[in-house]
Amino acid sequence: MKYKLKYGKGIVEFEINDQNFMGELLPKEIECDLKNEEEVERALKNPIGKSRLKDIVKENEEIVIVTSDITRPMPSSRVLPSVIRELKRGKAKEENITIVLALGSHRGHTEEEKIDLVGKEIYYSNIKILDSNMNECINLGKCKNGTPVDIFRPVARADRIICMGNIEYHYFAGYSGGSKALMPGVSSHQAIQANHSNMVKKEAHAGNLENNPVRQDIDQTGDFIKIDFIINVVLNSKKEIVKAVAGDYIKAHREGCKFLDKMYGIEIEEKADIVIVSPGGFPKDINIYQSQKGLDNAKHAVREGGIIIFVASAKEGFGEKTFEKWMLNKTPEEMIKEIKENFKLGGHKAAAIAMILQKAQIYIVSDLEDKLIEKINFKPFKTIQEAVDRALEELGPKSKIMIMPAAGSTLPIYNQH
Repeated sequence: MKYKLKYGKGIVEFEINDQNFMGELLPKEIECDLKNEEEVERALKNPIGKSRLKDIVKENEEIVIVTSDITRPMPSSRVLPSVIRELKRGKAKEENITIVLALGSHRGHTEEEKIDLVGKEIYYSNIKILDSNMNECINLGKCKNGTPVDIFRPVARADRIICMGNIEYHYFAGYSGGSKALMPGVSSHQAIQANHSNMVKKEAHAGNLENNPVRQDIDQTGDFIKIDFIINVVLNSKKEIVKAVAGDYIKAHREGCKFLDKMYGIEIEEKADIVIVSPGGFPKDINIYQSQKGLDNAKHAVREGGIIIFVASAKEGFGEKTFEKWMLNKTPEEMIKEIKENFKLGGHKAAAIAMILQKAQIYIVSDLEDKLIEKINFKPFKTIQEAVDRALEELGPKSKIMIMPAAGSTLPIYNQH
């Protein structure tokens, strides 16, 4: 059978014998009655575990809305107008509302990017729009894991805190969304470092909430600072809002996670010998840093000692300086040791790849030079077909192959019976 995968801005084809083919993992498209702004309005009118926002806020209170920065797919400009209307129904005044763009450890925004994020109408209103700053935080205590709860001063000082975000799988926090807007969204460098250094623990993986040490810190933030309300959305492959949840920062968030699982969590009965992975083409495979998410999801589908065939153009190279330095100059063992002792952003994605390399080989089909690829412990191939043929040679002609065409957004969930 012939199969196609997105690669850069094009498509690549390859063949697999029926006896080797195990299945293709694709997100389930769920039919929705309401989408986008209408779905947001529905969620705001039917909050989970909380009163409506208009009944929570009081006149003259200082209100902070925390939402994602430009690196996240959260469509803030589609959600904010409904939230602000709801606040005004509760007598809130524009001049008492501040929107904080949660940078975590990312760079600040240009004014154009701020307009893009919040929309022209809100940008030019009396509502204040601020980037968070990890050097201007107040310490409110310590999580059970020892992570300091340091929150950006304007957020910590507000009378009311509303958190916005989109829910998707996160490769070590389990899921995005919920109180992740605060930790690490508006936290100090030290807090982000402490929280993220737990990523090497085996419970810190996509789709796990229960005993995930990274998520535990995120959720415990609410014990130290009052989160009055959240509004989170789930997007489909066309970036449309297909589900919105509002209300209590734990209960509403968990409802959103359940919906995400229905759409993007794909149960598998057994693991494959070989997994062929595409992050989903441009822009998801523009560099290795971006593509890493798809690679990380694939590790849940491959058996110990198997092979992942990673199909990512990565024509802009590594995509992040620290990540590049670690990938080129450290062994996988060194990366894992170092991230435990001294969490470094950029290095964390290199360490995540190192953890995959301990489990499986990574063959890559990309636009990068062979020499460079060999230096980062991957094996280079010019075509998927060559990589498939070599993998079958190495693991045996009866090896089972699984394909993940949208690996950035599908999570294989292995059910051990």
